[in-house]
Amino acid sequence: MITSVLVANRGEIACRVFRTCRDLGIRTVAVHSDADARALHTRTADTSVRLPGDTPADTYLRGELIVKAALAAGADAVHPGYGFLSENAAFARAVREAGLVWIGPPPEAIEAMASKTRAKQLMGIAPLTEVTEADLPVLVKAAAGGGGRGMRVVRHLADLDAELAAARAEAAAAFGDGEVFVEPYLENGRHVEVQILADTHGTVHALGTRDCSLQRRHQKVVEEAPAPGLTGELRRELADLAVRAARAVDYVGAGTVEFLVAGTRAHFLEMNTRLQVEHPVTEAVFGIDLVAEQIRVAEGHRLAAEPPTARGHAVEARLYAEDPARDWSPQTGRLHRLAVPQGVRLDTGYTDGDDIGVHYDPMIAKVVAHAPTRPEALRRLASALERAVIHGPATNRDLLVRSLRHPEFTAARMDTGFYDRHLAALAEPSPDPHAPLAAALADAHGRSRFGGWRNVPSQPQAKRYLMAGEEHEAHYRHGRHGMEADGVRVVHADAHLVVLDVDGVQRTYDVARHGDQVYVNTTTLTALPRFPDPTARHAPGSLLAPMPGTVVRVADGLTAGTPVKAGEPLLWLEAMKMQHKITAPVTGTLTDLCVAPGQQVEPGALLAVVKEAP
Repeated sequence: MITSVLVANRGEIACRVFRTCRDLGIRTVAVHSDADARALHTRTADTSVRLPGDTPADTYLRGELIVKAALAAGADAVHPGYGFLSENAAFARAVREAGLVWIGPPPEAIEAMASKTRAKQLMGIAPLTEVTEADLPVLVKAAAGGGGRGMRVVRHLADLDAELAAARAEAAAAFGDGEVFVEPYLENGRHVEVQILADTHGTVHALGTRDCSLQRRHQKVVEEAPAPGLTGELRRELADLAVRAARAVDYVGAGTVEFLVAGTRAHFLEMNTRLQVEHPVTEAVFGIDLVAEQIRVAEGHRLAAEPPTARGHAVEARLYAEDPARDWSPQTGRLHRLAVPQGVRLDTGYTDGDDIGVHYDPMIAKVVAHAPTRPEALRRLASALERAVIHGPATNRDLLVRSLRHPEFTAARMDTGFYDRHLAALAEPSPDPHAPLAAALADAHGRSRFGGWRNVPSQPQAKRYLMAGEEHEAHYRHGRHGMEADGVRVVHADAHLVVLDVDGVQRTYDVARHGDQVYVNTTTLTALPRFPDPTARHAPGSLLAPMPGTVVRVADGLTAGTPVKAGEPLLWLEAMKMQHKITAPVTGTLTDLCVAPGQQVEPGALLAVVKEAP
């Protein structure tokens, strides 16, 4: 029997595994980088071991340090979580050689399937070796890992070499393996996967399908189970292919076989030899705990002869710290408050007051809803997200709610091109026009109304806020019967709650303030100073860091005086496991290059200056 498990991962992943371990009476051991010294997974584990450093390459990707940590903490088993070393055969062998139980598939199965190139060969599919115009578009993919890291769509042959280089760098940073390959890119297909669970006694269960077609930048955003709209014949074909892939490598434990479905045809993509981020929707539909099943399989127990029966429908949405107004760049900062209504599942690695740092994935949480039917599950999840309290960095919450209610998605007519077609409309800001007034009234609560009795009304007061990238000014005055605002009747106002009567309809606003940030229901505002700072100016053509990160690369030969073209890549920032390209805003001359590779930068830091050509 396993008595103590070290989870070789962090954040939401480690917290998820710890939850099941506690339910089973198993002691938990966390590993943490210096940046994660006070992270939730570190605080909630029974024991934690420090991995010196901050970056994944120095910490969570150091298999020898993790094995040493497990032995030092007295763990008798290692769970890899998902991501990092979860599909690393050498790490699995090292765990076993140290006398520890590996809660995962055999290293041989990982070697056969964790590399997407070898997996395709095993299934009789050859990747592209020579790419021509006739092959376009193509997809560059990392051979190891997942999560969209090291993945690029190439539509022009001239871009292929640059995208290959970028994909290799990103894959090496995320997985410690820079191998990439090229395959045809199928437009308008659906991303469908099958959950596999296998034991050491020859039993393999295919636990239904999941649809993960709503993806942006090859990152899954919304997932659901079962995949809607598939014929019974296609579902059976997918299950048979998934079981065939698992048996081909004598698979053990939980894994996922992924397909691209076009019409009634299924195209094999890869097999992920680990638990997937989206596994909770399968757990909800089948009423099982996949982590508990992984542990029981690792202990040598048999699976039931038949898989459990599926019931209802489940949908999961990934809540990311990212700013749609800044091209969806990852965001960092203090998460002051995170709460979702009852009736949905929340998987997260954060609690109120935690900091979202620069070194790791920007996902804050996964929110999962289960209901008897798909429409009910979609409605429940959209409502929960809409009512959730999220005070902190900008998030993709509005995108999630609108996606779940989009007619193409509700009718199950989506594909992997959904966001290519609809992202601009879904991301269009629609803040509450009365939010600035509610913020101003809450801010004014408790201020002295009168210095003494006066026979004239007070002068209007004004507060300025930045909302959805635009400046707004709210006006109000202290009257004889309370606060007044032109066109709106103030029913109630205090520091945290404002009730307005707008054209006979009362609207309630919950208000919270943290520094300059003001949160009014789901609208975020920035309180602006009465008089702007005249020193906060940059020269025309200045390129500022959109996020905190590390400069990992500067374009070859780029120095002050170099001519550049609009859109030309100048340098690359790495933040939250992804690389972000900084391009020339105009055609002209680079007059100043303010950073060098390896340099850490904060948001708003000056990176370079380009003077526009006359």
